[in-house]
Amino acid sequence: MSIYENTLKRLEEIKDLIIEKGESENKVDEVFQILKIPQRIIKVNLPLRKDNGKLEIYEGYRVQHNNFLGPYKGGIRYLLQVDEDEIKTLALLMTLKCALVNLPLGGAKGGIKVDPKALSENELEKLSREYVRKIYDFIGPDKDIPAPDINTNSKIMDWMVDEYLKIKGEKKEVFKAAFTGKSLENDGIEGREEATGKGGEIILEALIKKLGLKKPLTVAIQGFGNVGYNVAKFLYKRGYKIIAITDSKAGIYSKNGLNPEMMIIWKKEKGSFDDYKISKSNSEYKIKNEEIFNLEVDVLIPAAIENVITGNNANNIKSKIILEMANNPLTEEAEKILDSRGILIVPDILANVGGVIVSYFEMLQNIEGKRWSKEKVFKELTNILENTFQEVWQISKKFNTNFRKASLFLAVKRIYKRYLELGSY
Repeated sequence: MSIYENTLKRLEEIKDLIIEKGESENKVDEVFQILKIPQRIIKVNLPLRKDNGKLEIYEGYRVQHNNFLGPYKGGIRYLLQVDEDEIKTLALLMTLKCALVNLPLGGAKGGIKVDPKALSENELEKLSREYVRKIYDFIGPDKDIPAPDINTNSKIMDWMVDEYLKIKGEKKEVFKAAFTGKSLENDGIEGREEATGKGGEIILEALIKKLGLKKPLTVAIQGFGNVGYNVAKFLYKRGYKIIAITDSKAGIYSKNGLNPEMMIIWKKEKGSFDDYKISKSNSEYKIKNEEIFNLEVDVLIPAAIENVITGNNANNIKSKIILEMANNPLTEEAEKILDSRGILIVPDILANVGGVIVSYFEMLQNIEGKRWSKEKVFKELTNILENTFQEVWQISKKFNTNFRKASLFLAVKRIYKRYLELGSY
């Protein structure tokens, strides 16, 4: 089963809950039919003249899933693993995330099938600008607003928005709202790079208060990119003990705890924990990436890529809570096993939604021409996420269901309500 089909299957599981609420079965069926199929799939071929003079063609995508609630919104990733199924799935998740936290935005996702580390900076810039030229007609502040994702950043967004403004022939700040995740010098917003990790911290804090758990709680984090590092940083400052972190090549364990800000210095200098120098005084030792799933911790945080927890390793999980900071890190089979074992799963559409919320704030900042402080950004982010968590908690208790189904129920109910307001096709 593809990851898209897997996600749709999870979505179907909450249909009966919505019908039980007294809604029209026919209308609910119509909404689910619409959500199953993206409204638009854009596939482009991107020619790139390499620095050595050779011409290469790269495959790019932009999937616009649904815009009932507002313009499409979603990141752009640069990965060799990019394909239509993956981008469709992530676009669907963006639709659900925006609906869950009640943003006036729909869902989209984009990507280029490329290893960005194999390109020079000049080649990367040319490829990024070519992508904008190919999708220009379909994006804009009132159409579709891309943002960074895996292997993209504020520099790439700056190149993209510059290309967009060149084609448009306008340099006004309001049109910079066509892209979010820009650099601060280019009218980006304070706290955007930290937003997804900050959102994870806010949701986890709300959960442990509800459960009455006492700190220090132990945490293991699989993936130490932007999201993994920032959630580690915020949790560390909150008194959690980060006892293990991994990147794509290796990991470090310490029963005494690791300081994320020290660990990121090493990773930025060396690129990986593969050659990390163990500190015996801190009881550190190296672990393989997959060994992190065997550790006895309070909170396990998958913060890298899809489908890392499967039916093959789900029985090895020893954490009390899984906080999904990656998209789709659990397979359906794994989730059933973990549910049966009483392990609490905080789903991706709730745990990692902080990034799109702050992207929305960046749009507002550009449109209104008023700079937001980081304090304001984090205050508004906290308000939205704490209120959403309370709604999800209440739904989960009312229907005696898990957090994923409760989150999906709330998201689809908001889309369903808007569908009724728009009128049937």
